[in-house]
Amino acid sequence: MILKLFRRTPRDDSIARLYGTIVAQARAPAFYQFYGVPDTANGRLEMIMLHTVLFLRRLEGEAGPIRQFGQSLFDQFCRDMDDNMREMGVGDLAVPRRMRRIGEAFYGRQAAYRTALDAPGDDRLAAALQRNVFAGGTHRAEAHRLAAYVREAERRLAAEDGFERGQFAFPDPEGVFCGRDRPG
Repeated sequence: MILKLFRRTPRDDSIARLYGTIVAQARAPAFYQFYGVPDTANGRLEMIMLHTVLFLRRLEGEAGPIRQFGQSLFDQFCRDMDDNMREMGVGDLAVPRRMRRIGEAFYGRQAAYRTALDAPGDDRLAAALQRNVFAGGTHRAEAHRLAAYVREAERRLAAEDGFERGQFAFPDPEGVFCGRDRPG
């Protein structure tokens, strides 16, 4: 009976694959080489949060069991952040406090990106990206390039349907940057 608690289900495997795809995309070198995203722990966290927000936004339009993947994916994100903090040497007493800050940051970004994605044009989205991903610096051009990628990623995710199998793909960030991976 107790072994049942430790058994992985096909759904767990799908969630792990989905989250793995998000993390792999967030770590794509093109974001740091072409888009100017800071290649730091914070820059990478921002990209993981951005891609997680895009994925969760896509699931909001779904009905039934697939919509429940959103909470499981967010739980996976939280476990990953907790594990990473512990690996970086954050003490056991400090982890909950930092996790609360990460949760607040995530929900704040989710609200900001949702509002910006619902607005016409890319100005509000670029402003939100500049404020969060680029820490409010003077990266206006980079934020607009990243906004174009985010719009393309959202468009591409809208056409995806392999979530239950743990399969989907984001656009190639280098291809979007160079204009090769966008509709003509």
